[in-house]
Amino acid sequence: MLCVGTATSVAAPTAAPDAAPAPSAPAGQAPVERLIVGYKSMTTEANSDSAAAKDAEAKGKKAGESLDFDRRLGTGAALVDLGGELGKKDADDVMAAFRADPDVAYVVPDRRVYAAAVNPNDTEYQRQWDLFESAAGMNVPGAWDKATGEGVKVAVIDTGYVAHSDLAGNVIAGYDFISDPFMANDGGGRDSNAADPGDWMLQGECGNNYPERDTTSSWHGTHVAGTIAATTNNSKGIAGIAYNATIQPVRVLGKCGGTTADIMDSITWASGGTVSGVPNNPNPADVINMSLGGSGACDSGTQSAINAAVNRGTTVVVAAGNSNANAANFNPANCSNVITVAASDREGNRASYSNYGTIVDITAPGGETAVSSANGIWSTLNSGTRSPSTENYKAYQGTSMAAPHIAGLAALMYQANPSVTPAQVESSIRSNARTLPGTCSGGCGAGLADAARTLGASGGTDPQPPTGSVFTNANNVNIPDTKTPVTSSLAVTGISGNAPADLQIAVDIKHTYRGDLKIEIVAPSGASAVLQNTSSDSADNVITTYTVDASGVAASGTWKLRVTDMYSGDTGYIDSWSLTF
Repeated sequence: MLCVGTATSVAAPTAAPDAAPAPSAPAGQAPVERLIVGYKSMTTEANSDSAAAKDAEAKGKKAGESLDFDRRLGTGAALVDLGGELGKKDADDVMAAFRADPDVAYVVPDRRVYAAAVNPNDTEYQRQWDLFESAAGMNVPGAWDKATGEGVKVAVIDTGYVAHSDLAGNVIAGYDFISDPFMANDGGGRDSNAADPGDWMLQGECGNNYPERDTTSSWHGTHVAGTIAATTNNSKGIAGIAYNATIQPVRVLGKCGGTTADIMDSITWASGGTVSGVPNNPNPADVINMSLGGSGACDSGTQSAINAAVNRGTTVVVAAGNSNANAANFNPANCSNVITVAASDREGNRASYSNYGTIVDITAPGGETAVSSANGIWSTLNSGTRSPSTENYKAYQGTSMAAPHIAGLAALMYQANPSVTPAQVESSIRSNARTLPGTCSGGCGAGLADAARTLGASGGTDPQPPTGSVFTNANNVNIPDTKTPVTSSLAVTGISGNAPADLQIAVDIKHTYRGDLKIEIVAPSGASAVLQNTSSDSADNVITTYTVDASGVAASGTWKLRVTDMYSGDTGYIDSWSLTF
């Protein structure tokens, strides 16, 4: 018999860590002398030094300390002097006073840091808030003592690659899959040269008056590639997230965009499949990044290419789209077996342009340049308006910029655990996300990705990725709105004896009214337990981990997740689920 134990959420985000990601310091925590206080953008304290000074004085009185406003930092945060060194408890009391104020976005100690290997010497690194800022950065430096992407291959399916010295050392041979010579813009169709000749367009030359005006070349694929794997600690430029990984440029976007057929072939080839007329890929990708998309449903052809890639062990990361709309209406964001990424701004809000919705898996920094280019994502580029010219760097914004943050994180995970599966990559990134410090309307997935937590590195905090033997089924199963049970099966092998008394069942079900659902686990013996019964809970989705006493049944065999929609009006599907023994 199975007994239902306590259910714990793997997707429930926790508060951001107090300390900003930083190099390792000498043993012991130094006393705190100052605090960095970030106020929400529309508050008086965010825009007035005198108001910030009065607030500091008031917070100090509340905590029994003497606080003074020191100065305004470049990000707009206030630096607050504590009037002397405070021990951990006294500093925590002061920070608690700030955190209790709804006008405060964050408060962190102004700690000393020390030179160490995780502090890159790249000259543009200070612009990369998306990697290290405590408020809305992805906590990347805290993961670098666990992995840097060594030996991992990332395919960037995009516009190709324009030569850049801050990236060249990590670029390997790719392929140009653009079959239409006009769209290729390089004098021919498909060939082994993935160089980006430029994707500029003249007004109306793509039909239907598109584009509405002349455009310049974007060098989009090179910008994406730099975020993932720019050379690091080379005393120039930027730092890549997985800076020892290799980038394989796979060209599908040119003049007037790209075609479904070319994209399908590129996914197949990049992941190690065979494409007629194209030499096999000698370096199949561990991770594919697709910062591209269009409106409409995920077509069966693209879905089949993605499924085959995932079955080969390749994690596929896609951008959610930039229409401030439900990502369910855009492909390949709405395809199954992908990690769909929304974008956040520098304050940790869903970026104003970012798509949203229940199909979004995770959010990562995408920047927002409307106010300042300093709030965008800084990466490798080229100054040419049509054909390539001199290399440079530039700030872009978009879910196109958010997706490579997750591709880079996935690359770190593949180095740390070469046997990791795409389903485990997605599950670990989601379960180790932290709460967005800003606001998100419409749905931003599990929260803001956190590299250090996901890698279980010294800069991370609980929860950690699952340990033990993990078995996952990531195939989607539609849940009919008819009180008819559906099951998703999972074959467990190699586990001797009975299942544990704390069997973990991680469930990811997309549904627009989760209270409609009855969820059960069925053991190989046929014994079953109810994980969730119906309720009046009207929230979206069931993303949680249940713990069940399964010690009375054998571990090996076919387990089933059984789901029944008991009420009409809302629908959904089983996205993925896993058992951890």
